[in-house]
Amino acid sequence: MQRQRINWQLVFNLLIVIAVLLVPTWLWMRHNHQALMKRQQANMTPVIMIPGSSASIDRFNELVRSLNRVERHQHTILKVKVMNDGTIKYTGKLQSGDRFPIIVVGFQNNHDGYRNIKQQTELFNQAMRDLMNRYNFKTVRAFGHSNGGLIWTRWLELDYPDLQNQITVSNLMTVGTPYNFDETSVANRTQMLNDLIKNRSQLPKQLRVLVVIGTQSYTSDGLVPEASAQAAKYIFQKQVAAYSTVTVSGTGAQHSNLPQNKQIIRLMQEYLLHNPKS
Repeated sequence: MQRQRINWQLVFNLLIVIAVLLVPTWLWMRHNHQALMKRQQANMTPVIMIPGSSASIDRFNELVRSLNRVERHQHTILKVKVMNDGTIKYTGKLQSGDRFPIIVVGFQNNHDGYRNIKQQTELFNQAMRDLMNRYNFKTVRAFGHSNGGLIWTRWLELDYPDLQNQITVSNLMTVGTPYNFDETSVANRTQMLNDLIKNRSQLPKQLRVLVVIGTQSYTSDGLVPEASAQAAKYIFQKQVAAYSTVTVSGTGAQHSNLPQNKQIIRLMQEYLLHNPKS
């Protein structure tokens, strides 16, 4: 029986033809997939959360678990740690289709004090720019516990004006934030409060602000004086689209317990998730 000789030139030519046909198809599919991912990311409205001093990027784990127990749709969580040299470390990922994912931004330098808050604000600005480049979202909502609220406020005044044509911060919710540090009277204004008042005209006019104040006692949440949290009104009133305060008392109103407080969970649902109107 005579063997048929394989025409290797013909095989080679066929492979070239197949490659010529398949490569453009693969590139087209890849381009469409990337375009779809960008559209999905642009439709995301992440809730970006900053914890207070001494807290890590795991600070809001229980809060997120509590939200996911009561929410119809699960919220994915991305954790971002910014090192002192500006290096940014990511843990977790954002799932496509998650309309309101949660991003927690923390810092290697998580110490208290105005000098540290200034540095943390600068590092947060680097993280925000990197997040915007990575995920292409156009709108965010903001949450800050304790000094995290101070970082958000400073960033909105000092850094957001350079980015407002690229991204919209629609809602800010601060919880137990000491706008006048540990002062029990606004008559004794700290340098930080004076600076925040001085720069308040730079706040975005479309911003809606909710300040949540804990009252374990009649005068504080056990750490932050009520008068210090109330000093927010000197910063936000008549500067933003809406400003309101809510006082949380009873069980779980102590400063470190506020992020897990059931009332806080409900307020977050109403104010930061879904489509709040105010």
